[in-house]
Amino acid sequence: MITIWGRTNSVNVQKLLWCCDELVLPYERIDAGLQFGRNNEPDYLSMNPTGKIPTLVDDDFVLWESNSILRYLALQYGESSLLYPAEPKLRASVDRWLDWSLSTLQPAERPVFWSLVRTPEAERDTAKLAADITAVTSLWRLVDTHLQARFFLEGEKFTLADIVIGAYAKRWFGLEGVERAPLPNLERWYSRIATRSGFKKYIDFPLT
Repeated sequence: MITIWGRTNSVNVQKLLWCCDELVLPYERIDAGLQFGRNNEPDYLSMNPTGKIPTLVDDDFVLWESNSILRYLALQYGESSLLYPAEPKLRASVDRWLDWSLSTLQPAERPVFWSLVRTPEAERDTAKLAADITAVTSLWRLVDTHLQARFFLEGEKFTLADIVIGAYAKRWFGLEGVERAPLPNLERWYSRIATRSGFKKYIDFPLT
């Protein structure tokens, strides 16, 4: 039985839940992190010494780092799925988005998300926020350009790349009080992935 530790308003947990939906994979989820605590308790740290979420437990196998968990789920339970292609060039193309999301996109979008969603308005640094919005807009413009003449991020098939970038896209399009530049390719793609059941179940909620 698969167990996923982590709260449902964590983007890194949401990615896993969406993936499980795509794979029709049953699991149990245990709240952990922020208001739920537990992630700094000894039993949790024995599984995940980083104290972060999510953590996956699959029988006697324990894994942390969300994108590593995504790859594991697709390889272990998605043999007939197209989420993580076997062909090396396609897989590498998917992997670059998973890596880019953690190395580049998340560090840029996180300050915007925390300022607008989890920081009282009176405590916001408006000048820094404006600069942060400009920085993350440039990254979404990169994705918009890549999506020119593409149905999904890597061609005609939905993959882990769409799950990962799609979860962050919700955190961009779901923000209130942001004047977003028109990015038509990104918007069309986002409208497309937003129809998937996993997005509706686990991603499409007000940001908290």
